[in-house]
Amino acid sequence: MYKLPLLLLILSFSLYAKTQTIVLGGGCFWGVEKHFSNLKGVKDVRVGYAGGNYADPTYKKVLAHRKNRFFSFLRDDDNATINHAEVVQVVYDDAILPTKKLLQSFWEMHDPTQGDRQGNDVGNNYRSIILYTTPKQKELALQTKQTYQKLLYEHGYGKITTQIKKLEKFYEAEAYHQDYLEKNPNGYCPNHATGVLFQNTQKDKTFIYPFKGKEIIVITSQNCPFCQKFKHDVLENYHASLPLRVTQADKLKNFQLKTPPIGTPAIYFINNAKEEYAHIGYMDEQSFYKALGMLKLGKGSQAYDIAFNKSTESRFCRQYDMFKHTPDGVFVDKISGDILFDTRERFNSGSGWLSFFKPVDGAVIEKEDNSYGMHRVEIIAKKSGAHLGHVFNDAPHGKRRYCINATVLEFVKREDLNVTMQKK
Repeated sequence: MYKLPLLLLILSFSLYAKTQTIVLGGGCFWGVEKHFSNLKGVKDVRVGYAGGNYADPTYKKVLAHRKNRFFSFLRDDDNATINHAEVVQVVYDDAILPTKKLLQSFWEMHDPTQGDRQGNDVGNNYRSIILYTTPKQKELALQTKQTYQKLLYEHGYGKITTQIKKLEKFYEAEAYHQDYLEKNPNGYCPNHATGVLFQNTQKDKTFIYPFKGKEIIVITSQNCPFCQKFKHDVLENYHASLPLRVTQADKLKNFQLKTPPIGTPAIYFINNAKEEYAHIGYMDEQSFYKALGMLKLGKGSQAYDIAFNKSTESRFCRQYDMFKHTPDGVFVDKISGDILFDTRERFNSGSGWLSFFKPVDGAVIEKEDNSYGMHRVEIIAKKSGAHLGHVFNDAPHGKRRYCINATVLEFVKREDLNVTMQKK
């Protein structure tokens, strides 16, 4: 009568026999949690505190006890106190994610040579640490450390400072720290990886060199939700003429970057290999195209002043003369590359500015403008946010007149279009 329950017990034990727990620290625990929660085979990840010698640590206590060899003001009054590190407790299935592979991922995702810090996060609470729960984990931690140390030396890095010791107790952190990057979508994923990998494929060794002229470089990392959001919101709809390349920090060669890629995404606006502007973290579409406009148009140029300071070009300007009799084609946003107006809707208003009966569907936004004591309707490029001109109700046959600054447009012949336009 006990055979069936016993069989079920044995089956249940076999299913969970490979499940293990290990505690790891590699800087701010928000990013470490996000990294491991995305690995196949990981069952659960919780952030917390461990490695210290005082009971019931809290975030406030851990910050109060932090020490650092660089800054004298980060000191303890009690020299006998060993501070806890910010860590993550990882529960994983060793049959799916072998311990060795998990530990290799740990070494690769941060810089284990920095001591009591990771990047701009300074203090012994941010130290690199492995807290094992089984003898096999200890063995593999020491083994992978030895292998990775050789690789780091080959790439010019120093000695690994990571602590490796048995876990005494894991203290779970406050609720607001759990899944922090999921709860706070506008931010950046700390990226302190050295770029040194256990197994370098030929693809890993392929470097990216600068183009001559202006371009955009976007540095991403694995398991970064802000990189995915930036890809969805900006990159998937990128049509601008400037080259844009997505890569990883260790792939860049001969670029002169003033801003270190301490997080991802890291977006660099480059001119002849030199950084003109940079942004670390998620960047919304309008902010991205304003920075792109600074790079392409040149801050202080007439085109930039029109696009972002609502300036107006003079009547019958040189760009107007170039565009007033162009052949069949379309006018695109000089910043985003999106199609805004069609020559089929162009007409000569005699005003000295390009005039159209209507824009391409969905390409512009209309906004009330009461500046200079006038009541007008401003026309803004939907994607880039660039000021284009105004719309008036004085076109022939009772139609509207879209009065547009030619300086912020580029012309493309219809035969050269890479997209198919719907007939109006």
